[in-house]
Amino acid sequence: MRLIEMEIARHYWQGMLCGCGSSGEHLAGDLLQLAGGGSRQEPSHVSLEEHVWSPVVLWEPAPAVTSVALAALADDVTPKARGWFLELLQCMVAGEGTDRGAARRGLDLPELCRNRAVQGLWLLYEEVMSNRSLGDAGTAFEILTVVEPDRIRLQRVREIAADWLPVCCRTGLCDDDLRVVDR
Repeated sequence: MRLIEMEIARHYWQGMLCGCGSSGEHLAGDLLQLAGGGSRQEPSHVSLEEHVWSPVVLWEPAPAVTSVALAALADDVTPKARGWFLELLQCMVAGEGTDRGAARRGLDLPELCRNRAVQGLWLLYEEVMSNRSLGDAGTAFEILTVVEPDRIRLQRVREIAADWLPVCCRTGLCDDDLRVVDR
């Protein structure tokens, strides 16, 4: 749990405007709760929809949340928390728009999130290849279809992991070639 706590502490949450209209200060506790840190010690689900993401927009804390999700994947979190952080990371890389305030400052939050997610490619590949959970392997693979610039490597992993990937991943239905991070 130390990696996620360290990553949460790196960010100035109070200075970020949350999608709920308040300071992003509460997000640090929410992320820790999701991981099972703090006084509860058991992970519990916290929805960050309308705080960090929505179906149409990402808010200012999204890049920081992306970094925390990657730290959680590298940390010792429960399988349930791991799945929640993968789903959260998927929401971050699938973002399509930037909130107005961040856009006025010239930020492209979806691009920033995808660029941060590229830094965790090997964590995502490890999740796919570990075959710990069909759902988590599929989610990790879907994230890779958005952020992996090496389409040949992605195709090779698709072939190797075909027996445990969901149909959409095996067949390429989840691929989104338009969102590949330029390198």
